[in-house]
Amino acid sequence: MTIDHDLEHDLVPDTHSDTLTDARVVDDHDAVVDPGHRHDDGDGRLTSVARRFVPTWDRRLGLGVAVGIAATWGALAGWWTPRGPLTTGQALWSIGLGLVVGLTGGFLARTRWAMLAAPIAFVALFELVRLPTDGPTVDSIETSTYGILALVVGRGFHGLLSLFPMLLGAALGAGAARRFEPDRTRPTRRAGVVMRRGVAVLSSVALVALVIGLARPARTDAIVDANGDVVAASIAELTTIDVAGHDLGLMIRGHDTDNPVLLFLAGGPGGSERGAMRNHLAELERHFTVVTWDQRGTGTSYDELDPTGTITLQGFVDDTDAVTDHLRERFDQDRIYLLGQSWGSTLGVLAVQQHPEKYLAFIGVGQMVSQRATDTIFYDDTLEWARTTGNDDLVAELEAIGPPPYERMLDYESALSYEHEVYPYDHEPNAEGEGGFSENFLVEEYALIDQVHLLAGFMDTFSVLYPQLQDIDFAQTATTFDVPVFFVQGAHEADGRAEPFDAWFSTIDAPIKDVVLLSTSGHRPMFEQPDEFVDYMVDTVLARTT
Repeated sequence: MTIDHDLEHDLVPDTHSDTLTDARVVDDHDAVVDPGHRHDDGDGRLTSVARRFVPTWDRRLGLGVAVGIAATWGALAGWWTPRGPLTTGQALWSIGLGLVVGLTGGFLARTRWAMLAAPIAFVALFELVRLPTDGPTVDSIETSTYGILALVVGRGFHGLLSLFPMLLGAALGAGAARRFEPDRTRPTRRAGVVMRRGVAVLSSVALVALVIGLARPARTDAIVDANGDVVAASIAELTTIDVAGHDLGLMIRGHDTDNPVLLFLAGGPGGSERGAMRNHLAELERHFTVVTWDQRGTGTSYDELDPTGTITLQGFVDDTDAVTDHLRERFDQDRIYLLGQSWGSTLGVLAVQQHPEKYLAFIGVGQMVSQRATDTIFYDDTLEWARTTGNDDLVAELEAIGPPPYERMLDYESALSYEHEVYPYDHEPNAEGEGGFSENFLVEEYALIDQVHLLAGFMDTFSVLYPQLQDIDFAQTATTFDVPVFFVQGAHEADGRAEPFDAWFSTIDAPIKDVVLLSTSGHRPMFEQPDEFVDYMVDTVLARTT
């Protein structure tokens, strides 16, 4: 059996400090190596000056110190970033500190065992300190699809930012310490050296590439005319505003800041739609100053989720009001337009009900009426579909969890994730908007850290806020409006949403109410048929409210 020389040496306790006088070291071929003969591994001769400053403490003591340093960093990281690094700054600091901890630990231990011991110590203390933090990305690991996604975007990405540089650092640190040992007597096989160095180089290159990717800031293109010149009165910016002590992200774009302001509320809860807005609705920017807001705990505002105990439905309504006031003041407009899609349509109705004097009109897209009613219809229809198609495993799963509502976010997976199988429709007539939420991942309006955390934000925010929506029923609480209301629905919307909306719309009393059905759309008509949506916003909404 071949024994790795580093491991073999580590398993032999040091019984001396500076020299090996009586010991014999056996190589892979049982050859006895003379301790008095210094082996040259091809790195060149080490100077006596360098060797003089290399400590000769016991390896076990060094390994213990390395573990202690890693455990301390794990405890600090659990307090500082309990969900893992959520901003670019936190990510870069985590990489740098992880690398330093690994280098220090590997050098002190003088053994690559530090590559195993240090990360284990880090993870143990990190998980212990962050125990009070809740959410799918930090809770116990589930084997469902949602559970695996939560693992990848939560612990998986954090491991890439913290454990990967720590492992690399430990290897480099141990290698450096062993190279400078005063009495380096162990023979080294050239193939092993080449392989280890090759892995170290490739890992270092990967880490540098990760740092460069993380350092790329989010940006949005300027609005230009046909000649490529920036339109004089236009605006194109990514910014943040302080709302109740939370820095919330805004993307603001428009050809003329004198145009009416349109505030967009994305779906979810937990969704962010900068990519979809940029990919499909640039034409809307000719007629409105379009403001895409990342609500607390979503997109570029994911780092503002905690403490989750302060997340409330009324808090989100208050945040909407605060953002509205900021836009009214900045653009000197007494009232603005409010546009909400899916969950954003729920939030929008609540906002205009409480502060109608601040809005010219409300536009609901994929309008929600009662989350509980919708989820119940989905559950019943999915159960019937599973029985009809002979999906016995799904039938058993649905019957085991029972109808909604559920306390755990992951329980909604079985009842809600088969929508396109239960309610199929042909997307062929409209190729736009089919990507759904995935359209947001690869756009420059997000930094890399935001792109990775889009799903994490959705899961963690949904798990906190969605249970609070279960008592909403606009058929009982929102049939009278003091502002014009317009609705854009997909002709192929799922029954679970279409049926409650149809029943509710007929009861609405408002200064103006109107609904348009886009013929080839489902739940996201503003993105699935963007040209028709923009036409409706201009020819109907603007025309009837200005």
